[in-house]
Amino acid sequence: MHEGRPHIVDLMENGEVQLVINTPLGRQTEYDEKAIRERAVALGIPVITTVAGAIAAVSGMEALRRGALDVTALQEAL
Repeated sequence: MHEGRPHIVDLMENGEVQLVINTPLGRQTEYDEKAIRERAVALGIPVITTVAGAIAAVSGMEALRRGALDVTALQEAL
C-alpha cells in the first residue's frame, strides 16, 4: 500500500478481490498487513495469512471444481 494507489485496499473496496492471501514479511510491512486484514474482515473477504493455509484453501477449491463434495459425520467415518 505504501507504494501508491490503486492498492489492494482500493481493489477490495471496488469488489475486485474475493480472497486475500497475505503472508507476513516482518516488521516493515506491519502497517500494510494490519490495514489489509482489517478492511478485508470489514468487507467479509476471507484472509489467509500462512502458506499452509493457502495450500489447504487451493486444495479445497480444486476439489470443488472436480464436483460436489459429500459431508460425513466424523463418527460415521471411523
